[in-house]
Amino acid sequence: MSRDRLFLLQPAFEDPRQPGRSVFCPDSNQIEGVLASHPDLAGKIEVQRLSFPRPRHPVAALLGEDHQSLPVLVLGEAGPVPDRVEHANGLRFVADTRRILEVLAERHGIPAPL
Repeated sequence: MSRDRLFLLQPAFEDPRQPGRSVFCPDSNQIEGVLASHPDLAGKIEVQRLSFPRPRHPVAALLGEDHQSLPVLVLGEAGPVPDRVEHANGLRFVADTRRILEVLAERHGIPAPL
């Protein structure tokens, strides 16, 4: 895998606890805001938006069934190797929202979070 792959939850989905109620993931939407503010970033990484229900096959296929929480940034081979990453199936990934934003800044030149 050459490019970084960012997996987010779709911007809106049905609340599994209250059918018919529309909700969003604050963590995924925070990253959506950064993508909207830096549209050139979407050309440097692959972004995939997944539905809420599990299994989330694209992520599970890469990282395994135990690593389906979103958002998650799976690191490609290109770019500097950041500190504080997790490993699964021979891949490096970041699952903490703040750390995802820091790594995007380190690897892709967008401003870093304050």
